[in-house]
Amino acid sequence: MIVQEIHDVKTYIRPGYHLLGLDLGSKTIGVSISDLNHTIASPFTTIKRQKLNQDLNQLIKIIEIENICLLTIGLPINMDGKEGRRSQSTRQFAANFMKTYDLPIFFWDERLSTVAIEKFLINQVDMSRGRRSQVVDKLAAVYILQGMLDALNRTRN
Repeated sequence: MIVQEIHDVKTYIRPGYHLLGLDLGSKTIGVSISDLNHTIASPFTTIKRQKLNQDLNQLIKIIEIENICLLTIGLPINMDGKEGRRSQSTRQFAANFMKTYDLPIFFWDERLSTVAIEKFLINQVDMSRGRRSQVVDKLAAVYILQGMLDALNRTRN
């Protein structure tokens, strides 16, 4: 099921469960995880993309082992606010996931998430290009999940 509004997300959050954030790339899937209080996102792993069924199976293993109650998937919206081919691909991934596993999904506008992480790693951390390529996807997933968590916690007050 797709959760449409941020204030509806809290309906699906269960005590003792984490939330998972995904940054879907063409070569990798960055994965982040929330704490049990649903306030802080942390990097978790990067899944190297293979065939769809293999990607879904790896994701489902994480979901089951880590007690996940909701997925937040970064939706790559164009700067003009419209959805393009990458958004369609992301929505198709979510549709394929929902055919395989029953877990609510919330899309979060990920505009410039990877760009923001790249700039941070270059300017603040002075990380080499090779090392950046190893961590940028899971850190972009953190950026996505943390944005959603911050918005969620604002609606709780």
